[in-house]
Amino acid sequence: MKVPAAGLPARVRIHEVGARDGLQNEKTAVPTAVKAEFVHRLAAAGLTTIEATSFVHPKWVPQLADAEQLFPLLSDVRADLPVLVPNERGLDRALALGATRIAVFGSATETFAARNLNRTVAESLAMFEPVVGRARQAGAHVRGYLSMCFGDPWEGPVPVDRVVSVAVDLLGLGCDELSLGDTIGVATPGHVQALLEALNAAGVDTARIGVHFHDTYGQALSNTLAALRHGVTTVDASAGGLGGCPYAKSATGNLATEDLVWMLDGLGIETGVDLAALTATSVWMAERLGRPSPSRTVRALSHKE
Repeated sequence: MKVPAAGLPARVRIHEVGARDGLQNEKTAVPTAVKAEFVHRLAAAGLTTIEATSFVHPKWVPQLADAEQLFPLLSDVRADLPVLVPNERGLDRALALGATRIAVFGSATETFAARNLNRTVAESLAMFEPVVGRARQAGAHVRGYLSMCFGDPWEGPVPVDRVVSVAVDLLGLGCDELSLGDTIGVATPGHVQALLEALNAAGVDTARIGVHFHDTYGQALSNTLAALRHGVTTVDASAGGLGGCPYAKSATGNLATEDLVWMLDGLGIETGVDLAALTATSVWMAERLGRPSPSRTVRALSHKE
């Protein structure tokens, strides 16, 4: 039953991260052909932005070592296919295969920057500057990820002003949009609202902001609703709730795309996603991974008679 609520957007763009952020956390590599079919199924379910893979060194993320083999298999997919690149070498590999949407991955905290990028926050921004510049010169759309925006497993709560400072610097490199990451899932709605208000006060347009919540404490949907009430219209989610973060062991699964779509459908917010087809896709992938999906919506709908 659709019951719209006042003060919410009419449409939300879901930035699907299951094929990249989800599968990079698997203990064993998923076959390339399965990854390709996963992306095709997600597109057929109506998702229009599907993060495909990551052009990082296989040593760091061996689960995505097949980026060169996978990306050409997606040439017929009717969706935007962003790819993550860590540096100029990664950008070269992505552009050589015709990628037109690029993402860089930064950190709001020094400890995670050191563990994930082996650099300080300032050094990582300096590394991203030529990547973003060259991507823009090539006509690519650039997304900036900012992780640890609400809490860090080593440093604890992250001050809002620190997040705003790094966010402004990352956008200043030329990123088209910014995804705010609750990497370990500790955010609560008031904290989300406070950060978004502070970003606006610093001159960041809400239209350039996406949100990326993890469901560690069961807060991902409530945090998403807080962001929607503030005017955010881009939400990251992972089909079946796949994913985590290999460099932050306390990071559990992403917000499940099916759970998000169920909420948005109930609010009368358009997504263009066929929930039944998406659920079937996540059930199919869960079978390939050999375990049930953690998504409550997938479990509920797949067990209906």
